[in-house]
Amino acid sequence: MVEQYKRKSNTKCFVCKKPIYRRPSEIEKTKGHVFCSASCYGISCRKETPCIVCGKQILSGFNKKTCSRSCSNKNRVGINYKIGRPMDKLVSLRSLKLRLLGIRGKKCERCTYNKGEVLQVHHKNRNRNDNSLENLELICPNCHYEEHYL
Repeated sequence: MVEQYKRKSNTKCFVCKKPIYRRPSEIEKTKGHVFCSASCYGISCRKETPCIVCGKQILSGFNKKTCSRSCSNKNRVGINYKIGRPMDKLVSLRSLKLRLLGIRGKKCERCTYNKGEVLQVHHKNRNRNDNSLENLELICPNCHYEEHYL
């Protein structure tokens, strides 16, 4: 009976260290980075970085810095976003509109349209920083359009 030929291993898998046989030219070409399977090759291609909170290894794609929502929350503790909202135009314009509605009533100052929900604040001198009551008027969207575009 003829004994079957079996190759002897001449190197080890770069990832799992399992003994494998590769041609010497292949070992030289890959500078010793040889793999026993596609899964070991895939593992070697992964780029991982540590989580900035707990140090657990995470995939380093998509600008991720933390491994989970809980680590992300721990990382954000103490950050104050827009303290007191100083540059929030939406809040300041809304309060300005509510103040004018209380003083001048809920109708357009030009055509007397009486839907207070749709009225807009118009600056007469077109300076948005001049919020004096003499410079402001409450007008409907139609009148506002006519003022600026016609």
